[in-house]
Amino acid sequence: MSQDSHFFAEAIQKLKKEKGAVVLAHFYQTADIQDVADYVGDSLGLALKAKQSDAQMIAFAGVHFMAETAKILKPEAKVVLPDMEASCSLAEAAPPDKFKAFVDRHPGHKVISYVNATAYVKTLSDMVCTSSNAVDVVNSFPKDQKLLFAPDKNLGAWINKKTGRNMVLYDGTCEVHDILSTERILTMKVENPEAPLIAHPECQPQVLEAADFVGSTTMLLDFTVNSKAKEFIVATETGIIHQMKKKSPEKKFFIVPADETCACNDCRFMKMNTMEKLYRCMKDEKPQIILDRETIEKARVPIERMLHISKKLIPGQ
Repeated sequence: MSQDSHFFAEAIQKLKKEKGAVVLAHFYQTADIQDVADYVGDSLGLALKAKQSDAQMIAFAGVHFMAETAKILKPEAKVVLPDMEASCSLAEAAPPDKFKAFVDRHPGHKVISYVNATAYVKTLSDMVCTSSNAVDVVNSFPKDQKLLFAPDKNLGAWINKKTGRNMVLYDGTCEVHDILSTERILTMKVENPEAPLIAHPECQPQVLEAADFVGSTTMLLDFTVNSKAKEFIVATETGIIHQMKKKSPEKKFFIVPADETCACNDCRFMKMNTMEKLYRCMKDEKPQIILDRETIEKARVPIERMLHISKKLIPGQ
């Protein structure tokens, strides 16, 4: 940890006590932010923690839709985000007018929205899902129910294959996962024959076909902990490697690069957050997530339905 990071880490710990605050961080945040957080997890885990929190202020080290979800589930808390410009390519792919038109073109369909979407998209949804529980959410609907899935077509296609459904898929992708090269992955598999390929379901279908295991960031992390393998090829954002190394320091992890010239695969939005920005948003209590009551009430319904399903699947929740 750099001298600056150490200074901000100590200052953030003091602010937590002074303001009754909690720091929630996604796996894709930088290592120093993950280490100062009270909880690090994927979208499902973060949603559950936000709902369960009794903190007066939630500092959300993630992207905008995640902080919105926290505000929807805990409207009485003050939710601050280090950088309000920290968006998501999936959320941006489904602007209100375009998504409303998509729904209107398919009457009789129930709407399942991936959590990587705006609060507005959630207000038009019958159920929300994360990559951790997507299959279970889809299977909660009758087999003959027509379904729309948005905004990630790669995740939707993977769910269709896993469930035998024929959901209508919105045309959106994650810019971090969709760019991963199948050719480069196959080369890495040849170069590291003992290393299983593990991939996030937001990757393209041909990448998922080549993978030895497909799952959410939490599932990928758990796989590396429980596997007897000593090396892994990881097809997702680089931030998860920090937790993988912490939990399995004796193992090696090879991140699939975004292109032939870069050994990293960073989400530009996730990496907009810094320790200094996190400190300042907690100190100044802004920028703050503000949602009107109607949006909160409408968006909470499909999220709560998802959490009800997840409660049955996660012991102790």
